[in-house]
Amino acid sequence: MTKTSRMSFIKSELPKLRCRVCSQILPAFCKLSDKFPKLTFIYADIDECPETTQHIRYTPTFHFYRDGERVDEMFGTGEERLHDRLWLQS
Repeated sequence: MTKTSRMSFIKSELPKLRCRVCSQILPAFCKLSDKFPKLTFIYADIDECPETTQHIRYTPTFHFYRDGERVDEMFGTGEERLHDRLWLQS
C-alpha cells in the first residue's frame, strides 16, 4: 500500500456464487478493477475467510480503505453505484 495514492485499497466480501445477487456483481467488480488500475481490488469469500469477514452482515459488502483506514462502505449491487463510489474515493 502506498501513502501517495488517495485510495489504495478496496476490500469486497462476496459469498460463494450460489448467491444470485453476488454472482451478478462479481463480473462488474472485475471489470471495474480494469477501469481503476491504481486501486487494489480484493475479493474475500465469507465462507473461506470467516476471521476476516466475521462482521459482515449483508452481502455483497464493499469496504473502501485509504492509508489503512476504512473510509467508506457500500452494501448491495449496482455496477453504476459501485463505479460512482470508486470514482468518488479515487
